[in-house]
Amino acid sequence: MSMQQWPNSGPYGNVPQRQPGPVPGPGGQQPMMRASDSDRARAEDVLKAGYAEGRLSKHEFDQRMAHVHSATTYGELHHLLADLPQGPSPLPAPAPAFQAPVPAPMPYAPARPWSPVPPPQQTNGNAVGALVCGVLCPFTWGVTAIPAIILGHKARSDIQRTREKGDGMALTGLVFGYLTLVGWMMLLMLGIATGF
Repeated sequence: MSMQQWPNSGPYGNVPQRQPGPVPGPGGQQPMMRASDSDRARAEDVLKAGYAEGRLSKHEFDQRMAHVHSATTYGELHHLLADLPQGPSPLPAPAPAFQAPVPAPMPYAPARPWSPVPPPQQTNGNAVGALVCGVLCPFTWGVTAIPAIILGHKARSDIQRTREKGDGMALTGLVFGYLTLVGWMMLLMLGIATGF
């Protein structure tokens, strides 16, 4: 390759240089293509690595760093890094990986038919009333016996229809009510028999 004098070329005056040619810049880019901020950042990293490894003096490092900030093309960056190992060139973006077709989901088949959770059973109010009236029979001298019997029968018929809780309470109220009535009837008959 022929050598040629370039008068007043570059900041160092008349220096014999190679005939300029299409030397690609970093990453295989054309020298006249404009460099980006990320390209200048990569050049700074190469200079820092060269300085840390002892390839550049402090003066050379400072001078080249100043030129990196003012460089506008790949050719200018390549000129600053030509005598330094630059590491691997940036890799192109990987092609999208092949994705196998996703199989269609199987239709959902429940194991057993869904049924709503039944609400908690309530206690029948008449059954509670029958129990209270039945328990109070001995304390009220039998006054609450008839209400206990009426509420007990009503509660048991409601429970058969609505499936509520409280059948035992209604039955207890009925027992107390009937026992109280039977007791009063026996006392009445005994009083009649004895003429009291």
